[in-house]
Amino acid sequence: MSPRDRRAREVPTGVPRVLWLPAMVALALVVLPVAGLVARIDLARLPALLGSPASLNALRLSLVTATVATLLCVVFGVPLAVVLARSNARVVRLLRAVVLLPLVLPPVVGGLALLFLLGRNGFLGYLLDVVAGVRVPFTTAAVVIAQTFVALPFLVVSLEGALRASGDRYERVAATLGARPWTVFRRVTVPLLLPSLGSGAVLSFARALGEFGATITFAGSLEGITRTLPVAVYHEAQSDVDSAVALSLLLVVVAVVVIAVARPKALEGTRS
Repeated sequence: MSPRDRRAREVPTGVPRVLWLPAMVALALVVLPVAGLVARIDLARLPALLGSPASLNALRLSLVTATVATLLCVVFGVPLAVVLARSNARVVRLLRAVVLLPLVLPPVVGGLALLFLLGRNGFLGYLLDVVAGVRVPFTTAAVVIAQTFVALPFLVVSLEGALRASGDRYERVAATLGARPWTVFRRVTVPLLLPSLGSGAVLSFARALGEFGATITFAGSLEGITRTLPVAVYHEAQSDVDSAVALSLLLVVVAVVVIAVARPKALEGTRS
């Protein structure tokens, strides 16, 4: 690095003052609602509310299903992101639009779509019922499917953007040296994806953890089976506001812990 480049890196760029006001407004939009939630907590009842069997079941179910959904996002999302980023087929543009649909569709619409596909009256659900005797709706599997449906685009978008930004020069070099496509994917593409894979998996897990609309539409609200933390918050809000507030705080704390623990590692991998 030349002395001129070194001096340029040492000079701080600063932040324009005009940006501070809208930045603080944006921060307030995120922080103040959470502060209002904290202010509403009944501290005297908080241990009993969070330690109740219903709360613990909802927390356990949310963590398990969100973890499984994130694993499914990785297993299916990585190949899909590679296809979208590296394929030159004309149909890829249409596929990209379809993949992004869960980002813009209301979650309830996604839940209805899953219900009409895998429900007893859906063509795939009817086949599963008749051939294998399997009914997916209103089961824990339905929760995982709903969470995967809404969380998958977050992983795919992150990985596709990373692949497009890195380019394909390394993969081309490996191919010219005689490496087969599977070897190129394993030895070159996957290492390029690892930093973005970490951040994308964190986003997918957080989205799956907070999923409500598609879950309650497709899986219902059965305690210990489909009642995740967001669904439990909605259920408790009908009868016990203090319990709903306590569960909401628990969901916020879990999400913050997950992001705080995993996000710095993902950013560190990106810098390296």
